[in-house]
Amino acid sequence: MKRLAILTSGGDCSGMNATIRAAARTAIANDVEMIGYRKGYAGLLKNEYIVLDSMAVSGTLQRGGTFLQSARSQEFRTEEGRKKALDNLMKERVEGLIVVGGDGSLSGALALDKMGFPVIGIPASIDNDIAYTDMALGVDTALNNIIYAVDCIKDTASSHDRAFIVEVMGRNSGYLASTAAIATGAEFAIVPEVELDLTDMCHQLRRRYEEGRTNALIIMAEGAGHAQSIADGIKDAVGFETRVTVLGHYQRGGAPSVFDRLLGSRFGRKSVELLLSGTKGVMVGLSANSLTTTLLEMVVKGGQKKLNEDLLRMADILGI
Repeated sequence: MKRLAILTSGGDCSGMNATIRAAARTAIANDVEMIGYRKGYAGLLKNEYIVLDSMAVSGTLQRGGTFLQSARSQEFRTEEGRKKALDNLMKERVEGLIVVGGDGSLSGALALDKMGFPVIGIPASIDNDIAYTDMALGVDTALNNIIYAVDCIKDTASSHDRAFIVEVMGRNSGYLASTAAIATGAEFAIVPEVELDLTDMCHQLRRRYEEGRTNALIIMAEGAGHAQSIADGIKDAVGFETRVTVLGHYQRGGAPSVFDRLLGSRFGRKSVELLLSGTKGVMVGLSANSLTTTLLEMVVKGGQKKLNEDLLRMADILGI
């Protein structure tokens, strides 16, 4: 192979730039040219790209997000759109493509693979809901962002005898909420995977109040319910002044953690090496700190990774 390409798709996350940089420099070390498509599959369809030489990726490692930018593309979901994408790849003499993104992005990679084009997928999702990898890009940085914010909120909660519900990302996954609850000493984690028993939670909060503890911290995944309604229920049942803080897109950004810089670098290097060795149609993952490969078809058809129940049990026990 003499020319490879990379794109970032779906939601951005810290660590993507480290991945792009590592892939580009690994390609250069093997006398292979690397190009980067702007704005994901949308850029591929418009044939908008830049050449990723050593200077192009210099100074990107410490930046959050993706300098190639990301976007969603409805056109690529169609058969005509995917044929157009393949034509553009052929026209630019690209011989292999690296796709960095979440479940929708990896589904797109699988579609190209089934059309006979060499593709490698890299998992990037702060929800950590992609199967066959212990960690996806961006998760560690997002957790560090959450923990910093929650620690600050805890100071206010204890100063004013209040309960705080902190809403974090996680439309269908409670990984961020449950992990952050453990790491911040929160009393409760509310996740989409488990139906909330508001009466029981209020009973436990009242018991804590009677023991002399006058503040509480609750971490809630965005897909687990309506935060303000839960806050109103706590105030009515327990009497705590309850505030809601929605962290929103703050979680996604910021300089990547050391873990995400290393993970992105490892993923980027490995993906290029796989393509050059003739491997295609797989996703690079992490298992017990070792890099693994799993067929894209297994990743996509396997569905969302299930939340580790032990995390929930630990959050419950440590929140007592």
